[in-house]
Amino acid sequence: MYNETIIYYSKNHPNKWVLNDYNVEFWEENRTCWDDLKVYIKIKDDKIKDWSFSWDTAIITTACASIFWESIVWKDIKEILPLNYNYIEELIWMPISDRRKQASVLALLTTRNAIHKYLNDGKKDTFDDVIKDNVNVC
Repeated sequence: MYNETIIYYSKNHPNKWVLNDYNVEFWEENRTCWDDLKVYIKIKDDKIKDWSFSWDTAIITTACASIFWESIVWKDIKEILPLNYNYIEELIWMPISDRRKQASVLALLTTRNAIHKYLNDGKKDTFDDVIKDNVNVC
């Protein structure tokens, strides 16, 4: 069902902890799967300096969050806002079944909303914003 990368990162998640000196935190849930995730982000000069997550997450959510983290450290926060499911699929080298897409993008969605909070821009993204085919099955 999952490739070796997903299995590895689901067991070896280097950033599943609470970052102490974060600038912004945000909690999001996937109500169809009952995953919930909280991200902690340290931002400096509009770049992601560090990122971590905590809470109860499934294998695919944990793995995708860890892989996502590796790809965004030192990116400008405005580069992250347009990212979507296709970005996650490229990172993990495999497509995700429709029933697990929301789980795969939970860290991305939560991060985008944390950035909106940091920017105080009044926006809040939804799963529909990161998954264009509107799949809502877990």
